[in-house]
Amino acid sequence: MITELKAAKRTKTGKQVSALRAAGIMPAVVYGPKQEATAVEVSARDFSKVLEKAGESTVVNLSIDGEGHNVLIHEVDRDPITDMPRHADFYAIVKGQKVKVHVPLVFVGESAAVKEGANLVKALHEIEVEADPMHLPHELTADISLLSAIGTQITAHDITLPAGVILVTDADEVVATILEAKEEVEEVVAAPDMATIGISEERGKKPGEEGAGEGGAIEGAVKSEAKE
Repeated sequence: MITELKAAKRTKTGKQVSALRAAGIMPAVVYGPKQEATAVEVSARDFSKVLEKAGESTVVNLSIDGEGHNVLIHEVDRDPITDMPRHADFYAIVKGQKVKVHVPLVFVGESAAVKEGANLVKALHEIEVEADPMHLPHELTADISLLSAIGTQITAHDITLPAGVILVTDADEVVATILEAKEEVEEVVAAPDMATIGISEERGKKPGEEGAGEGGAIEGAVKSEAKE
């Protein structure tokens, strides 16, 4: 069943969108091969729910003033502080025309190497595929139980794809790998050489100070004679 989202054509643009956001409305744009770019607005709350459920690889029925359009959530701009969506692009799909999208990866299973103390490094969290929009997977799984020893890898080629879905990401691209865990070595700071510090202090004293060298004593005597 296709998820639905209500929208309306938007007349406010530029600085006026701040008022929309303040009212809980999110600005967006719809476009596609046979869809002229159209400014729309949607409920920010409803959009967040649809995004969580459908993601960016599931077809959504966007109802613009009652007229339905099958779209993909193509790009989402988020607030850098709150991470909440503040703008979105909807890509209007064409029946029978394939699209390329990035599908998120879900890591499943347990790695024997990780159980023994090795580190699991996840290099990719999504891969790009091509398919008919109606047959796009919501997510794909990466089975880390295949990683049984240090140096073993899962590549994009190892990800199982549904029928009709073609891998676009380089097949040799590393998705996850196992690396040897490195022990943390505590850095030991050497104690200061007190003898060296003592010599430095002696050299740093000004003539006439207590403990000054012979040169300082002579200079003091000359000054006394001059006063007399």
